[in-house]
Amino acid sequence: MLEHFCECYSDLSGLILCPVLGSITLLFIPNSRIRSIRLIGLCASLITFLYSPVLRIQFDPSTAKSQFVESLRWLPYENINFYLGIDGISLFFVILTTFLIPICILVGWSGMRSYGKEYITASLIREFLMIAVFCMLDLLLFYVLFESVPIPMLCGAEHLLFARIKLFLCRGLGYGVRDKERSRQHITILLILLQTGTTDLQILLTTEFSERRQIFLWIAFFASFAVKVPMVPVHIWLPEAHVEAPTAGSVILAGILLKLGTYGFLRFSIPMFPEATLCFTPFIYTLSAINI
Repeated sequence: MLEHFCECYSDLSGLILCPVLGSITLLFIPNSRIRSIRLIGLCASLITFLYSPVLRIQFDPSTAKSQFVESLRWLPYENINFYLGIDGISLFFVILTTFLIPICILVGWSGMRSYGKEYITASLIREFLMIAVFCMLDLLLFYVLFESVPIPMLCGAEHLLFARIKLFLCRGLGYGVRDKERSRQHITILLILLQTGTTDLQILLTTEFSERRQIFLWIAFFASFAVKVPMVPVHIWLPEAHVEAPTAGSVILAGILLKLGTYGFLRFSIPMFPEATLCFTPFIYTLSAINI
């Protein structure tokens, strides 16, 4: 019976849809019904969490290949698909995400008054984005989701304005000139697409890039990931964010969001650009020592 249950509920699309359906349901609940809003948000997050042990039970640790793979045709003419899967690294990030969100909802339970609906909705949307980031096996969609994660985290109370300003200044510094650097990141992904004909991570991991191109691509990805770690000198937004954020916000920030940058290095920079990674290792060691 347990095996039958696991087979029915071991799909990543169901895991991702749970918080989405919860947030959509909240749209039809009046703001005045705060108790119903709390219960719906908590139930949606708990149901999502119940998927995690099932994935862990079904997961095969003897292989490094991605498991529970699902693919949905999105832009077939460009060979870009909504491609999901997890391996040993992303599995535990998914479990951590689904574990922390119900705790954060409970932490803010008594503080939900005038903006309770917005708080719960933002929490569920944030959960959806973080799970999707860790499950996404398409480079372009990973980038879109990766850049979208801070949005529900940063839209909130007025006292977070100063922290938001610092973060966007850091992002501006991390990206050079923000719009220009984002264009560079888009061009980088376009270059990969033109060379390989796909943004499928499974194919890109077996693709060999020249050392010169690896260095260029590594730097472009580093500019995006470094802000999320955060690394010197684009780290000044972090203390302000921790000070100004509510308890639940600090839990999510420290528990998951600050892992996104490192996850990006592990998932993309190191396996896709090994020669460039070796070249920049002393640079990364130096920045890491300064961070400490």
